[in-house]
Amino acid sequence: MRALVISDLHSNLQAIEWVLETAPKYDVVWNLGDTVGYGANPNEVVNLARKLGGIVVRGNHDRICTGNFKLGEYRDLSQLALFAANWTQKILSAENTKWLSHLPRGPVRPLGRKVACVHGSPWNEDEYMIFKEDAWAAFMMCRARIILCGHTHRQVGWVKNRRGLTLLKPVFEPDCADQFIIQLQKSNRYLFNPGSVGQPRDGDWRASFAIYDDAELSWTWCRAPYDFRAAQRGIRRAGLPRGLATRLRDGS
Repeated sequence: MRALVISDLHSNLQAIEWVLETAPKYDVVWNLGDTVGYGANPNEVVNLARKLGGIVVRGNHDRICTGNFKLGEYRDLSQLALFAANWTQKILSAENTKWLSHLPRGPVRPLGRKVACVHGSPWNEDEYMIFKEDAWAAFMMCRARIILCGHTHRQVGWVKNRRGLTLLKPVFEPDCADQFIIQLQKSNRYLFNPGSVGQPRDGDWRASFAIYDDAELSWTWCRAPYDFRAAQRGIRRAGLPRGLATRLRDGS
């Protein structure tokens, strides 16, 4: 079984379409959340996510863009995020709003105790798992052997074994389609982030995603160049802030 692992599509239709066009062969899709927000094509991207099936975890932007936000949460959003959330809430169809509203919070377990899929952390979809302490807490909180998360928009991972925790990061050739493969060991535990399809924030503009191969016990980080200029034009035509378009080229 090979799973296409995607996260943080953020209404970027050009990016997800190209990922689906160029991704290695897969059997199922695991979407770690934030299907909407920021980008100019929320309905088109939601329609595509619904068609793909598999599992879809609720992300914080999926929640906020359907009007389901926590007390005071708007005050914590950046101006770009707030503007985009309000715009998206108005643009989403009633059917797509309902679908997003009913997405499950993580952890979602597509392979029983083996894999747990979350958006932010196993205990909170709004939590960023960035530092070593975050990874330790995730392994303590969630007993799955492999934890898959999104939210940070960065491709990064941690391996836990008897020696402790070790940081894992891919290395790619610039500006082309590329892959970075990690062979998994049954005695280890792992935390992986596939990065963001629609809005990478690691200084690399290419759409990022991953392939989990359960039979071969491998994790493959992938980068895919796409027509980010078309995505930028859509953002500008929609009247969204220009900063949302600029960051697509910068990977920020």
